[in-house]
Amino acid sequence: MRNIFTIYKKELHSFFSSPMAYIFLVVFALVNGYFFNVQFFLINESDMRALFGIIPLVYLFFIPAVSMGLISREKSLGTIEIISTMPILERDIVIGKYLAGLSLILVGLLSTLIHYLTLINVGSTIDHGAVFTGYLGLALLGGVYTSVGLFASSLTENQVVAFIVGIAIVLIFFMLDKLLFFMPSSMTGIVQYLSTDFHVSNMSRGVLDTRNLVYFGSVIGFFLSITTRILESRKWS
Repeated sequence: MRNIFTIYKKELHSFFSSPMAYIFLVVFALVNGYFFNVQFFLINESDMRALFGIIPLVYLFFIPAVSMGLISREKSLGTIEIISTMPILERDIVIGKYLAGLSLILVGLLSTLIHYLTLINVGSTIDHGAVFTGYLGLALLGGVYTSVGLFASSLTENQVVAFIVGIAIVLIFFMLDKLLFFMPSSMTGIVQYLSTDFHVSNMSRGVLDTRNLVYFGSVIGFFLSITTRILESRKWS
């Protein structure tokens, strides 16, 4: 645990000692705020489900951008070799970096709570249970996309390549349930279950199903595991 915490602190310091984290948080808040307020002020109608529909789209680009350098930067600088010689398990490196990236995403997500407070103050009828499950779904979705971004970052020394690979993978997960029309009926259930948007949509409606939690946990575990294997393979290359 000490090694994980050390890596976690190092990555957080790296984020906040440069403009990257602040730029991400400001732009993330502005983009989500713009689309939320357009519906709120122009149409004079809004709810949290409108915001929950926007954030997954914003995630598609922002999370790969945040996570693209988590490992690829270490590779390009050669510091990954130094870290690998230390008494630190590759698993600890992966988990520490993953938690740091996820923490930044969650801070950005927390900034959107101002819209929830706005709706409460203007007297809108809100299903608070659905808000809780919706935010839980978005947090878990952020966890999935961060694990994908970390995996993409472990594949290359080039951060731009890691960014493109990360976007490609998260876009596939996002689009799966949009392609059901082209799938054989025997496969629609499986393809729909593999779609991230299917599970987030369920949770944003206030449905908290263990199958959703198992899905998110399994995908996160899968990508963290293969990222760990990729780092371990460097010792034998």
